[in-house]
Amino acid sequence: MPVGGHDLSDGNPDPRLLPSLTETAHRLDMGHYRYGDSTTLPGILQLGLRLFSEFDISEEQLCLTSGAMDGLERVLAAWLRPGDKVLVEDPCYTAVLDLLRSAGLTPIPVIIDDRGPVPAALSEALSKRPAACILTPRAQNPTGAAIDDERASELAELLDGDPKILVIENDHAGLIAGQPHHTVIEGRQRWVVIKSVSKTLGPDLRVAFVAGDRMTISRVEGRQRLGAGWVSHILQHMVLQLSDDPNVSELIAAARRTYTQRREGLLAELAARGVAASGRSGLNIIIPVPEEAAALRQMQELGWVLRAGEPHRLTTPPFLRVTTSTLEPAQAADLADAMARTLHPGRRSYQA
Repeated sequence: MPVGGHDLSDGNPDPRLLPSLTETAHRLDMGHYRYGDSTTLPGILQLGLRLFSEFDISEEQLCLTSGAMDGLERVLAAWLRPGDKVLVEDPCYTAVLDLLRSAGLTPIPVIIDDRGPVPAALSEALSKRPAACILTPRAQNPTGAAIDDERASELAELLDGDPKILVIENDHAGLIAGQPHHTVIEGRQRWVVIKSVSKTLGPDLRVAFVAGDRMTISRVEGRQRLGAGWVSHILQHMVLQLSDDPNVSELIAAARRTYTQRREGLLAELAARGVAASGRSGLNIIIPVPEEAAALRQMQELGWVLRAGEPHRLTTPPFLRVTTSTLEPAQAADLADAMARTLHPGRRSYQA
């Protein structure tokens, strides 16, 4: 990358919009926890209930895992066996595809648009008799898609055709997504919703709240006791301290506004130059391209490192992913100019 270039390929939140862990750690008074002690701190499940305030659940339907992907892996292991089919969004978060393949599970693609899975595509995929379905209600990675109320109703009606399918919603971005969480799990027999603190409080705080039907949560907790045992009480203390701090709540609200402004600002600059792009929520947008490698190379020569869509895709056309979380408004026009020159090299001007 040229000196002074910009790396927008990593998918991370802006560190400047995360709370200080050092200040929080200095305020904590922690003791040692021993084998046989409670695996959850007083108050941590109540915090989980607040995060799931739109769901009618009890503490018995909540547990903690070491991040969203740890939760997803444990939930899948609780019910599925090698050879089972799992519906996934296409394009999809690469770690989900890697996880399924490593477990001997078969991903079945469901094409998505800006509003989430396309109903016709979900209907066709359901005919293949999957054991589970993984959805991202908002801040979908890589596309930034977010399921709205109308689409959620359509998807829920289709999923109701097979009540035995395990439906998992991975709400990994939570409060900074920039769109509300519209769920499809109401009334289902087997369901899970995962909410992580990684995008709001920091990726190194490996804590996710997992809500679900009682049997699934019981199985997840039982398997966890045989391995890691519990999520570190040190991390639980940190999450509780941060979540109870009014200044952190204000920072999260500011982060949500900032991420929305940066994402929408770049989309507007691209549209002004005739460059198609999409992303309704979260930290990423995608830009369709004729060929990924050439576009990546050209953008890097112009000072911008982006991410190829190929690792995310199963059947969908090529695209580039741009992480907008650290993109300042003044930089959006320069990035849009570079993308326009890359995709439309014959045009003379790319100013809005």
